[in-house]
Amino acid sequence: MDVDFTRVLVDGLRTGLGPVAAVYALAAIGLNVHYGYTGLLNFGQVGFMLVGAYGMGIAVSIHSLPLWLGIILGMLAAVALALLLGFPTLRLRADYLAICTIAAAEILRFVFRSSPMAEVTGGAFGIPSQVGGSGFSSGFYRLNPIPEGAYGIGPVMFSHTRLWMMLVAWLLVALAVVLVWALMRSPWGRVIKSIREDEDAARALGKNVFAYKMQSLVLGGVLGGVAGIVLVMNQGAMTPDQFLPQLTFFAYTVLLLGGAATVVGPVLGSILFWFILQAMDSLLRQTGFGSAALGAVRLAFVGLILILLMAFRPQGLLGNKQEMMLDA
Repeated sequence: MDVDFTRVLVDGLRTGLGPVAAVYALAAIGLNVHYGYTGLLNFGQVGFMLVGAYGMGIAVSIHSLPLWLGIILGMLAAVALALLLGFPTLRLRADYLAICTIAAAEILRFVFRSSPMAEVTGGAFGIPSQVGGSGFSSGFYRLNPIPEGAYGIGPVMFSHTRLWMMLVAWLLVALAVVLVWALMRSPWGRVIKSIREDEDAARALGKNVFAYKMQSLVLGGVLGGVAGIVLVMNQGAMTPDQFLPQLTFFAYTVLLLGGAATVVGPVLGSILFWFILQAMDSLLRQTGFGSAALGAVRLAFVGLILILLMAFRPQGLLGNKQEMMLDA
């Protein structure tokens, strides 16, 4: 069977530069604050994405609040989750923290999809974007200043709505990168990195390790909440089952591929990860793989990437091996 490699390349580029890659870059930047800089093994980043998305969706679609206020409420929901999660868990050892965070994210997913919560969250059916023309994403797309049409270079083309989503999503990624860069060069960032290296030494120097860990958890959680908001804006609907644990593990793959404890590593990792994944998907489809087999192959491929990274380049493409906390 002939394979159109131009199509494979174009499909990879469209996804690697698209809003989904920006979503995972945002989520991975949040994980970078947690794991790369502070040494917190958070396996529940998807929980922050869920509460951020639903905080915005409930405010805008159900209570008819302005979009900007809904986004703020979604971010505040992520802050609240970080506080609720952090107080009982941040004194735990890294492996126990990982178990608690992934469990908390799954508990949230099941609570949001339960029948008693259907009036608030829509239950298993979630919240659609367009409800009588006034769904949570309609206000966002009304702000689109780009004239109707297709834009791009050569075969890599995007519609005006997708281009608007891409521009906003990557602008948020750029702002997050600048924020993390500035914070990690500040005294606060130096304390955070000292906690990662040896929290007993930081405590001996008079630093309130718990307070700094909490601040780190809140900051990374808010970035995860923003990633969740962008994700559902792009998809046009939200259901609890969108927020499965593999989103967190995909974000970790992105982070480790680009390099933990680096400022732009999560961004490079997300672009490369989604380019490779979508190019492989396009190639397999052209060779006759069915949809059911594709899902299994994609997950196996992500696992293979993680294994190879840990075996041959645990610091990622841009990382410093001495800064990795593989035994955190």
